[in-house]
Parts: sequence; C-alpha cells; structure tokens
Amino acid sequence: MAGDSETHLKDRAENEQNTRQPFIIGVSGGTASGKSSVCEKIMELLGQNKIDRHQRQVVILSQDSFYRELTPEQKAKALKGQFNFDHPDAFDNQLVMKTLCDIIQGQTVHIPVYDFVTHSRKAEFVTVYPADVVLFEGILMFYAQEIRDLFQMKLFVDTDPDTRLSRRVLRDISERGRELEQVLNQYITFVKPAFEEFCLPTKKYADVIIPRGADNLVAINLIVQHIQDILNGGVSKRQNGFEDVDGTPRQRRPSESSRPH
Repeated sequence: MAGDSETHLKDRAENEQNTRQPFIIGVSGGTASGKSSVCEKIMELLGQNKIDRHQRQVVILSQDSFYRELTPEQKAKALKGQFNFDHPDAFDNQLVMKTLCDIIQGQTVHIPVYDFVTHSRKAEFVTVYPADVVLFEGILMFYAQEIRDLFQMKLFVDTDPDTRLSRRVLRDISERGRELEQVLNQYITFVKPAFEEFCLPTKKYADVIIPRGADNLVAINLIVQHIQDILNGGVSKRQNGFEDVDGTPRQRRPSESSRPH
C-alpha cells in the first residue's frame, strides 16, 4: 500500500509539473529601443544564457521571426525599401497566437527564421523547449488584444527617438546590407509614422515602463527579482501586482479595447 501511495504521489507531481503553465512576459517598444538587449540582460542576470537551451527555465522569442511571407510584388518593394514592415499587417498574428497557445500548453514549438536581407523565411526553424518564463519581444506585441491578453506581465522599453534612429541606421547598414539613404527614407516614410500610430499608443498597456532600455539596471533588477520569485515558486504572491521602476506597486490593468487609439 505504501508503495502504491508513493507511486500515486509521484505520478501526481509529474502531472502537475507537466501541466504547469509558463509565465508569459511581453516586451514592446519602438524600433531599436533596446528590447532585445533588455531581454538578454534579464537572461544574463538570471544566469540562463549559459545554460543548455534544452534545460533553460527562461527563453526569449522575437516578433521579428513572425513576418508574413511576401508576395513577389511585395518583395520587390521591400528590396527597394518601399514596404512597411512596421505595420500590424506585416506580421503573421495567427502564427503568433498559435505559437503562444502551444507554449502555454507546455508544448515544444518551432519558430520560423526570417532573413532580413532577402525578406523571406528560411527553410530552417528554431526549436524552443518548454520553459517556466517566456519573454516575447517586438514592436507591436501589445497591438492586438487577443495577443496582448496572453501576457501576464507587459514591459515597454522607452528610449529617446534620436538614439533609436542612430541604432537603426548602424544596424541596418552593418547587419542587413542597406544603404544609408534607403534606411533614412524608410525611417521617415514608414518607421516613424508607424511608431506614432501603432506602437506608442500601446505604451498605456505596460505594467512596467523601462526608460533607457538595458542601461536602466534598477528597473531590470526589479523585473529579474520578480522572475526569480516565479522560478522559486512564489509567483502567486506577485502575479496580480507589479512594481514600477521606483518600487511602487502598480496594478495590472485589463485591456481597454481591441485596438489602441
């Protein structure tokens, strides 16, 4: 009987572990605001960046992986810098939703790899294994309500526009093979207007706003402490209220509408 009881308890513990839902954190902000750097700094401070990806408790996903497949006409425009990649319609939100729902169910997911030079998805995928905490970053992570409502914590990285522009220019020239004139034209024509229309209004949904991005270690350390509490099983104590960058508790607000205005 004792053996049966121990087996039952073991099976129950395994089932609870298998069904435990991960804590999903959305990270938004303008182009080149430092979203990826914030996520990487969080990983570094948690010591997760040195752990084998099969064993990581915290993983990072990027909305950039979920750009739609372009038609030949759209791809021709993209190669000339005339396609708006900062518009909500540029992303495959159905695939984002499916991926997030699979992650919440504790499933292993396969993330597309996007080639920013050819403006197309590559043939390979990145495998992401179940984790306790998922950081999902992107310029429009809070735009669609059905996606926004899946995040249990929402961070907005708020960086000076001139700093973001200079970072964008350097990145697109060095990493994506663009010409300076094309980068600036694209920024003025698409990136800046899209930020003001689609991204900036979603700042109101953030639980924590992080000025200066990865340089703001006070804010990042508060977030890291919260994640450590989750990893240590203390999520129930904090999941309904978050601390602002000055340490003041800030209640998470329900989404106000299906689209920001």
